[in-house]
Formats: sequence, C-alpha cells, structure tokens
Amino acid sequence: MNEELYEKGLKIRREVLGAEYVDNAIKNADEFTRPLQELVTQYCWGEVWGRPTLDRRTRSIINLSMLTALNRPHEVKLHIRGAINNGLSKEDIREILLQTAIYCGVPAAIDSFRIAREVFKEMDI
Repeated sequence: MNEELYEKGLKIRREVLGAEYVDNAIKNADEFTRPLQELVTQYCWGEVWGRPTLDRRTRSIINLSMLTALNRPHEVKLHIRGAINNGLSKEDIREILLQTAIYCGVPAAIDSFRIAREVFKEMDI
C-alpha cells in the first residue's frame, strides 16, 4: 500500500462523504474487507479523486450519472450527500437525474429520484 496516497485519499474521502461514514467503514472492516477499504481509499479517492484536472463538483456529477446508470442505490445515496458537500444544489441533482432518465433509462432515474428525496429530507434541504 502507498501510505501517501492512502492518507491523501482518506482526507478527500472524509471531506466528500463525511468523516463519520468513512471512519465507520474503516473501523468495521475485518480481515476479509480491509483490503477493499484500503484499495478504495488509496486508488479511488487518493489516486483518482485526488487528480487536479476535474474539480470535485464535476466528479460528483459524473458519479451520480454513472451510479444511476448502474442502478446502485446505496452508492447513489452516499454520493448525493457527497455531491451536496461538493457544492451541487438540489436543482443540480434533479437535472442530472433527468438527464440520466433519457440516456440510462427511466426506471433507474426513478430509483435515484426516490433516493434523492430521502437524502434531502434527512438533510432538511
């Protein structure tokens, strides 16, 4: 493991997803899942999210689109929170999900709209 990239990724991951969520994910990792947490933190968050070309707002737009297309509701919920932390508004998220309805399918977008409403209610926005 590259400790420098891991620490960089841990910082970014906490800032985007929230320290409580990230710390729980790492704390609850066991012998089986720890390598995945390390990989995600180092590679996804340190190596890719840490690249300077795209800002975090843009990366959130891309993630919400892809996760909706893949119909991954748990990750959509997590990344809606991250998108809000990265400066996207409720209206921005609505437009992203409308766009995905056309290109990824209405059922996938409906699920993501439902999840977005849950997050907005939980975050009181």
